Amino acid sequence: MSEPAFRPAVAITFDCTPLRSVPRLDIPLDASPVYRARLERMQQAVAQHGLRNTYYLMNGSCTFSFTNDPAAGWVRYSFQGTLITDDADLRTIGSDLTVVLDRETCDWLTQPAVDWLANSVRRAVEIEFNRFIAAGDLSRALERLAREQAASDAAGGFLGMNL
Repeated sequence: MSEPAFRPAVAITFDCTPLRSVPRLDIPLDASPVYRARLERMQQAVAQHGLRNTYYLMNGSCTFSFTNDPAAGWVRYSFQGTLITDDADLRTIGSDLTVVLDRETCDWLTQPAVDWLANSVRRAVEIEFNRFIAAGDLSRALERLAREQAASDAAGGFLGMNL
């Protein structure tokens, strides 16, 4: 018998935007519906949680694997929303995530399990964000955004096609 390829029991991916790094939240008149919806969600996050120590997670997915068969026995949720850290940005202290069942291959899944797993997604994402911070990914993201802002400022506020 050959060794199966390693597959984590919980796999989490997301894109992260520090809310304090967003220079403007007004919606351009010619914004696409997708971009408009994203900015509206970010505006709501800022109104509810502020800019300090808050991060907007989007394009998130959390997959729970319950069997060793990659074709069966897994559940994937999509999520987006706000994650909140302590004053030093060293630890997650809470989240306000919208979690939706995306896809599943478990014919034994029941609604109470779906609800319990949705709550588990929130906890798993908070823990994963702590790992994100510990790995230095948060500081690299903040440095990258600072460089992009400096380049934009040097160009008179324009940066490529992102204007």
